[in-house]
Amino acid sequence: MSRRIDPIQSVSLQDACVQKLEGLIVSGVFEAGERLPSERDLAAQLGVSRPVLHQAIVTLDAKGLVRIEPRRGVFVCDFRRDGSIALLMTLIQHKDGVYQPQLLSSLIAARLLIETETARLAALNRSEADLMEFKALVNERKSLNPSNIPALVTYDFNVHQLIAAASGNLMYALILNSLKQVHTNLAGAFYRAYPSGLVADELVDFHQQLLTAIENQDPDQAAAVMSQMLQHGEKHLLSILPLA
Repeated sequence: MSRRIDPIQSVSLQDACVQKLEGLIVSGVFEAGERLPSERDLAAQLGVSRPVLHQAIVTLDAKGLVRIEPRRGVFVCDFRRDGSIALLMTLIQHKDGVYQPQLLSSLIAARLLIETETARLAALNRSEADLMEFKALVNERKSLNPSNIPALVTYDFNVHQLIAAASGNLMYALILNSLKQVHTNLAGAFYRAYPSGLVADELVDFHQQLLTAIENQDPDQAAAVMSQMLQHGEKHLLSILPLA
């Protein structure tokens, strides 16, 4: 029997530098308020060039992990106060993929708040083009090979992305896009555990129910189905994810 094996993903030196510094900050080696060593010293300690380190620091600044103060240096931020949504995967990867229950429950609670509303708005605001695209997606799911996990994950994100876009609220769509890496990480775990069978079939049924509610422009039903679907995912993810 042939098996699909995902290729090994390599990272650039800059990405590796970012990940190393993220780990040092999240783990508390560099504490909030502390000034980082000079770029020259820190680059030497990490074994990278100053340009590579500088770009890594710019990335950390964008994520809210550090604050660059001209002529004063680079200071570590309290990521609990200053961090952005981009930190979610950093916090997960810091524990080698082991989810902290509080982090997972916070993530799912946030998704429930946001995505039930996007489903409600999509039912009210969807266009005929949105509806046709959603129908095509649901039909596409029927032809996907259960062993093709990346395709299943892409399909799953596309469903949520389409609903967010159809809501007519740009902020909801942008928030969902910013969560793409986390979404695909969780969806990957789900589909690796349930590529086919009853649990996977239940998810397909939820997608069909969402399509029907949005087509009928029934906002309450669309929100209810989205809520049920996310709680269905939470229940099964809690049974398969490694938790701290």
